[in-house]
Amino acid sequence: MTELVYPPVIRAALTAFKLLDLRIRVEGAERVPRSGGAVLVSNHVSYLDFVFAGLAARPSRRLVRFMAKQEVFSHPVSGPLMRGMHHIPVDRTAGAGAFHAAVRALRAGEIVGNFAEATISRSFTVKDIKSGPIRMAVGAGVPIIPVALWGGQRLWTKGRPRRLLQRHVPITILVGELMHPGPDDDIVKLTAELRRRMSELLDEAQRTYPEITPGAWWQPAHLGGTAPTPEEAAALDAAARRRVS
Repeated sequence: MTELVYPPVIRAALTAFKLLDLRIRVEGAERVPRSGGAVLVSNHVSYLDFVFAGLAARPSRRLVRFMAKQEVFSHPVSGPLMRGMHHIPVDRTAGAGAFHAAVRALRAGEIVGNFAEATISRSFTVKDIKSGPIRMAVGAGVPIIPVALWGGQRLWTKGRPRRLLQRHVPITILVGELMHPGPDDDIVKLTAELRRRMSELLDEAQRTYPEITPGAWWQPAHLGGTAPTPEEAAALDAAARRRVS
């Protein structure tokens, strides 16, 4: 397909990161296939995760088609960009359409990006994840690429003011071993295994992060930070859903 939008957007993002001197570390990028379909599944700590997760595939010269909620495509600024980059809109009231669009893209040899937690994790741990990525990979006969992101929450995350001009922030991107789900595998067990791998990758990213700051709001509680515990984060999410409904 024609790529008139995606490459300039990547160049603009990389230029901004260079000006801000973001210290981006990518490990395991050689595991991203250089051809063929794959489902890239990442944890979700920041509104910038689309950009950082996409960098995991850059050394393999691949573009990632992310699945994102329909509202992003309806926005007058982000909408044309998302459509121009051939990302996949997700209508949460009719998810089957997005699922089938993702499988078609995978069969056509694309890498499809998915945040299996569905929303940003306020606790900065991996929440329960959806089975969609596993089912998409099985349906298309492609592997899964687990990815962990850490550091982007310091720039822009849920419930915190944006600090997009903050300089010298380390960003860690870890790519794990590929999973190869098959049609005879147990979807529930594979989903649990994917979450386990994502959690291990995230824990590695957090423990090897260049800045460990006890008491920092952007550190998870189990590592001495003041982020909500998973239980507290679940209560905050439930309260937010009640306000919207």
